[in-house]
Amino acid sequence: MTRHGLHRTTRFRSGPRRKAIAIGVVGGSVVAGIVATMMPLLASDDLSIRAAADTTATAVSQDGDNAAKSTLATCAARCDGNPRGGREAVIEFAVTTVPSTAVNIRATLRVHAWQQFAATVTAHASPLSARESRPPLASAGAALDSVTGVAKGVNEWDVSKLVTGNGTWTVSLAQSGLESRIYWASVENRNPDLRPSLLISYDLGARPSPVTTTRPAPPPSPSASPTTAAPRPSPTVAPTRTATPSASGTLPSGKCGSVSDKLVPSCGAWWGMYSPAGASGGWDHGKAVTDVETQVGRKFDIVHRYHDFSNSGSNGAFPDVYESQQMREGRLMFFAWESRDFSAGTTLKWSDVYGGKQDDTIDAVAGRIRAAGVPVFIGFDHEPEDEPNKGSDADFVRAWRYVHERFATAGATNAVWVWTMMGWSGHYSRYAGLYPGDQYVDWVAYDPYNFHVCNGSTVWKSPSTTVSGFYRWLDDNGIGAGKPRMLAEFGTNFNSADPGAKQRWFQEFPAALKAHPKIKAAIYFNSAGMTSRTSTCDMTMNHDASAVAGFTQAGQDPYLRQPTGGNR
Repeated sequence: MTRHGLHRTTRFRSGPRRKAIAIGVVGGSVVAGIVATMMPLLASDDLSIRAAADTTATAVSQDGDNAAKSTLATCAARCDGNPRGGREAVIEFAVTTVPSTAVNIRATLRVHAWQQFAATVTAHASPLSARESRPPLASAGAALDSVTGVAKGVNEWDVSKLVTGNGTWTVSLAQSGLESRIYWASVENRNPDLRPSLLISYDLGARPSPVTTTRPAPPPSPSASPTTAAPRPSPTVAPTRTATPSASGTLPSGKCGSVSDKLVPSCGAWWGMYSPAGASGGWDHGKAVTDVETQVGRKFDIVHRYHDFSNSGSNGAFPDVYESQQMREGRLMFFAWESRDFSAGTTLKWSDVYGGKQDDTIDAVAGRIRAAGVPVFIGFDHEPEDEPNKGSDADFVRAWRYVHERFATAGATNAVWVWTMMGWSGHYSRYAGLYPGDQYVDWVAYDPYNFHVCNGSTVWKSPSTTVSGFYRWLDDNGIGAGKPRMLAEFGTNFNSADPGAKQRWFQEFPAALKAHPKIKAAIYFNSAGMTSRTSTCDMTMNHDASAVAGFTQAGQDPYLRQPTGGNR
């Protein structure tokens, strides 16, 4: 979820996500604070596009050119003692990126106020022009939604009745209950994080055809070795995975049950889990996974762990005893390798990596991966777009290639390289520059979430909406063309107003994967991560019985039960 080592020490993350499109600035003050520390909170699939224009409508000539000001204003008809001093904020949005198959479109207007006020502000469909310097007040259009009590910071209005798809949409904000002006940030405000935004989410109308198969942070562990005795797993003779590898490292074809040399299943998708260990459980990373497997009645295909460059203990000397046992039992390992030291709280520069300062650590890890003797997923510095202190995008690419080449030299050809991005629309312009190249990447991954109120939003995103944004962007821009895709992390909050929503979200998740067939693996991030558990926020899949029931049902879908041996 987020990154920054803490999440692995306990584990989490930051950033935007969606299949929502945020037109305008996405709650800037929220994003700004979070991006500095972890996963961008709005991360799932929102697109951030500024309003096309805005102004303040009024009969007060002394206001001047309202279309050029860094603030908008609202006020009741009688304002500051002037019986004709009323003002309305008028905001125009040009929506162009909603697909023709979109259904269930939800639109939320977000505007920033600097102070709290005891006033009611109502959003209306507006007949006014947001491009005029001082348009005259006119009869308001249909009322869309009201805020009773203006909050300091971002205020939200549901404008779904107006915004039904692509087009130009203009909204007016009209104030009542307070005869003094309220100021709001405009698109001209010097702080882009404060400018108005329109957040759009939707589902895709096309339904996938049935798919059948042949058979039904941070808190990471301390850098030192586990303080409890090593686990005593029951002996196994050999890995239970019996799939026959195919020769291709790209999307394979053929009957279900074949797996490519780059671990791509021929049909369906792998089902995976990140389940953090903790001090209360003796930092037992094996039991952290098997406890969840017992809850949901199946073995996970992939176990995800976060490791550092300390090259010691369970944090850095991987594969550790737990992972070795998990591999013997037929699970695939995914090592997310971070250029930092979790216990020391230090971060490396990418120039340290490609400059040779970490060669001993890189070579030691490559040797242990080679000795594992089975294919494993590995990713270097997932979500690098959220790591400004490590260097430039070009530095990341150079470091990735350097590590990849040292693995090749060491003969660790069983490493399957997973390039993991946040997938946030706010970084779309950077992803081409962060891509190391097809010869250095085997899988393309991203981390979509339905945060709901955990990130200060009120938008509830369906599974399809959650995963589709970066998926479509990859299709449109050709990055990693032909590569299998992975949800290296995904998760959902619950909805306090709808107790069954999280269960249904999980039940609907397999259909979302079938509608996005290039996704060949999905790994649940079962941790609070960068969020806080509250009465309205809990991102874990097992925080209540209904969530467990929904997740269990998802994991029993034939699409996620690979016929490759084992007890899946």
